[in-house]
Amino acid sequence: MYPADLKYTKDHEWIKIQENGTALVGITHYAQEALGDVVFVDLPEVGDNLALGDEFGTVESVKTVSELFAPASGTVTELNVGLTDHPEYVNEDPYGKGWMLKFQLTGAIPSDLLDAIAYEALVGSESH
Repeated sequence: MYPADLKYTKDHEWIKIQENGTALVGITHYAQEALGDVVFVDLPEVGDNLALGDEFGTVESVKTVSELFAPASGTVTELNVGLTDHPEYVNEDPYGKGWMLKFQLTGAIPSDLLDAIAYEALVGSESH
C-alpha cells in the first residue's frame, strides 16, 4: 500500500530522495484519508530554507487544517503549482500528482525516517 521507494515520517509525510541530492515531499495516503477532501494547500516559497522538523505549510480540508513538517533539511527548489487550482490531487494521487515540493538536501538524511514496512506498522497501531 505504501511505495517501497519512499521514506516516511511519523507525522505522515513522505520523502523521495533522488540521486542528484534533491528530494520530493508530500503527505501519505493515510494522511490524506484522515484529512478528507483537501480544499487548499499552503506551501513555502522557492528559495526558502527548511530545517528538519520545520513547519513548511498547511493542508486544509473540509474537516481540519493540518501542519506540514520538513522530513529533512534543504532549500526549496520547486513547488507543485498544480495544487493551487487542483488541491484534490493530494487525495487522488498523493504519491504522484499530489507531491508538494522539491528541495535540495543540505544536511544528512535523517536516520529516523521509516521504510514502507515500518510506516505501515505505525499506521496500523494508530488506527486501532
